[in-house]
Amino acid sequence: MSAFFETLNGLIWSPALVFLCLGAGIYFTIVTKFLQIRCIPDMLSQLKGGDKSENGISSFQSLMISLAGRVGVGNIAGVATAIAFGGPGAVFWMWAVALLGSATSFIECTLAQIYKEQDKDSGEYRGGPAYYIEKAYRHTKAAPLWLIYGIVFAVSMVLAMSYFMPAIQSNSVAAAIDQAWGFDVVWSGVFMTVILAIIVIGGVKRIANFASLVVPLMAVLYIAFAVVIMVVNFSQIPEVFGLIFSSAFNMNAGFGGMMGVAIMWGVKRGIYSNEAGQGTGPQSAAAAEVSHPAKQGFVQAFAVYVDTLFICSATAFMIISTDMYKVFEGESEEGVVRYAGSIADGIAVGPGYTQEALNTLLPGFGPSFIAFAIMFFGFTTVLAYYYMAEVNLYYFNRWIKSRVARRALIWIMRVLILWATFNGAISTSTDSWIFGDIGVGITAWLNVIAILILQVPALKALKDYTRQKKAGLDPVFDPEALGIRNADFWTARNAASSRAGSAPAGVASGSAAGSAAGSVAGSQRGDRPGE
Repeated sequence: MSAFFETLNGLIWSPALVFLCLGAGIYFTIVTKFLQIRCIPDMLSQLKGGDKSENGISSFQSLMISLAGRVGVGNIAGVATAIAFGGPGAVFWMWAVALLGSATSFIECTLAQIYKEQDKDSGEYRGGPAYYIEKAYRHTKAAPLWLIYGIVFAVSMVLAMSYFMPAIQSNSVAAAIDQAWGFDVVWSGVFMTVILAIIVIGGVKRIANFASLVVPLMAVLYIAFAVVIMVVNFSQIPEVFGLIFSSAFNMNAGFGGMMGVAIMWGVKRGIYSNEAGQGTGPQSAAAAEVSHPAKQGFVQAFAVYVDTLFICSATAFMIISTDMYKVFEGESEEGVVRYAGSIADGIAVGPGYTQEALNTLLPGFGPSFIAFAIMFFGFTTVLAYYYMAEVNLYYFNRWIKSRVARRALIWIMRVLILWATFNGAISTSTDSWIFGDIGVGITAWLNVIAILILQVPALKALKDYTRQKKAGLDPVFDPEALGIRNADFWTARNAASSRAGSAPAGVASGSAAGSAAGSVAGSQRGDRPGE
């Protein structure tokens, strides 16, 4: 079975997927007129915007759920893996895919807001690729094909989030704890599984509250230690950046001929880390309470910067500036050591590189701090995976009339993710990463192709947002005025506000907005296929 999954991973992560992701990023950068650079002020202003309501969460909470999924083992172990098998130049390509991916993230997350729905059981907002794939062209003759596409994506996302991807997080957490304190991986797996069960049973609000507390704290602490190392090794900053850039383009004698693998590993680990185009960010984006879809698109675009340009860069600088890494040929630890560095033999590729880098600053401190960082980052990432799997499972509620049956499916999915978390802790690192890459690759293929086809509503929303901002208005969304069809949530909300004689629904804040949406939830559901 290991050989089968390894072969499958090689097929999924062929150069075609790398070129698809980079090409999509370049294309969206051009059509949005370099949104990821010119709209940074909008990104920052929207971080504090959006009020949570009875049915929706705030923009900040949505960002934290998104970052919980993005900021994880990939930022520590993933960066180390990219450097070990792709050389320091892989870091440059992680930066490149992040910069381009910010525009991609805006498109997918804005689409998620445009076509979000309200869950019939909990009242919470739901959305994501499965929803916008189905709804964007629901009025056309091709609607049945898009419905099938949406179903395929939803099934793929449920399997990826609840089975394939949790193993990477729990495996790295268990390994880091074992290296730091000698704690048996079995007990680490049991501990994570129990805590995970307590939190996920509380639903999206509990996940959002937990992520809002933990993610900013750990991210700030992690970056702070990286800055300290940067200050201590200040004289090496030009050398580190020079090494990254030169080896990214085969201009370094020591890493000559590695440009191809540097691109592959940089893009692969970059996408795994920042998730732009993967289709995971849109789930939390749809849950936010905002007056205009583009607002949450900006927030999620900024999340890519936080993840890769801040946290991944911090990891890369710690590892390279302290020389605590090795580079292998053949993309395997079994390959010839191309660069030995100063790291001791026996330190496996992964969090050990970062732990040893911190040890150069405070001997004995590195393993414990990185173990804590990975434990919190990895744990919050698994929580985000659960949320994404739940959203996509709820996608099938329209065809499942029995509430008991719907709840049964949720509990089956919960058991699956709990099992995957425990099993990942006791599995090998190689198997865990193969499974994770398969999950990332499948959803990336499906989602990037979809948003390249369905991009127009998101571009219309961006243009509308820009027009209203230039007019000095707080942008509100009216899909009918823009010629966007099947945005049922927004159409119904605006109609409800008009009947009530209030301001446009997008201006409503807090629970008022949520209540307006809730009063028309039934009329939305009547338009859904299959009902």
